[in-house]
Amino acid sequence: MSSVLDTALMPPQDREEVVRHAVWESLVAVDIEHRPPAEDISARIGLGIVGPLRIFSARATAATVRRTEQLAREDKEPAVFLELQMTGTSLVAQNGRQCLLRPGTFAVYESIAPYTLLFDEGVDNHFFRFPRAALALPERLLRDITALPLGSDNPIARLAFTYFAQLAVSDDMHQSVHADAVIEPSIELLRAVLTSQHGNSSLAKAPLEATLSLRITHYIRAHLADPDLSAARIAAAHDISVRHLYAVLSQSGISLGDWIRTRRLAECRRELAGPNGRLRTIAAIGRSWGFVDATHFSKVFKQAYGISPRAWREANHPRSST
Repeated sequence: MSSVLDTALMPPQDREEVVRHAVWESLVAVDIEHRPPAEDISARIGLGIVGPLRIFSARATAATVRRTEQLAREDKEPAVFLELQMTGTSLVAQNGRQCLLRPGTFAVYESIAPYTLLFDEGVDNHFFRFPRAALALPERLLRDITALPLGSDNPIARLAFTYFAQLAVSDDMHQSVHADAVIEPSIELLRAVLTSQHGNSSLAKAPLEATLSLRITHYIRAHLADPDLSAARIAAAHDISVRHLYAVLSQSGISLGDWIRTRRLAECRRELAGPNGRLRTIAAIGRSWGFVDATHFSKVFKQAYGISPRAWREANHPRSST
């Protein structure tokens, strides 16, 4: 993260106030009730900013967080919060509903209405703050979707969880040159999740189309090791034609064959240099990432990196002279 706060480095009497200040400054004003006494409060907090988006990552001891009616009434910058559950469980309650979040799921809630967050097992979550206006969604839709568990039965929500979990910890994506490129996809991806989950087909069409390239590249990354990965298979998985697939990728500056080959080679390079690089043959590592022809694999690897796979492995795992 761009900056990190660790209460282990602070006097016990200051920890509660430091946590409260970080939450208020980065997310929103809330009441925080820590379960352990002050001397046992533990929190490691990562803070990040990506354009108008605020990121707050926390691992902490058990607590209850409340956005009271008074605080909600005083809201001057309405926001929508996205909470991702990494490990353990937590409870989100708003608008007469409550949901239990488990690892791999998330929920949204609004700043303009009271809510309660229960972290009985401690906190291991990423939180994103989105300006409500940026999402440009009807008030009724947002009210209907708050405090619902998302991620288990919605493939777009599953993609969103992976995307936002990676964005939360990717410092290089928080820098201005990269941040500009992820702001719009991040907003559109959340819009796609909420509109598709709500079942509003007319509202869902635009964000689904806007995130199609992101969803396609995520699918390719997840299936890089499949030797039968093809344009036809990728297109079928997204209910589009092969022609539409190429058009969407072209708009993002992606040449499908080159994009797949580059990422497969990067995975092979990583494995060959990794701690288990000598446990399998070079040909086997190539096959595991879709290069069925060992000679071809060696050729394209050298073209890409200026060194053969064998020489690369030897440079990272020199044999002992004894």
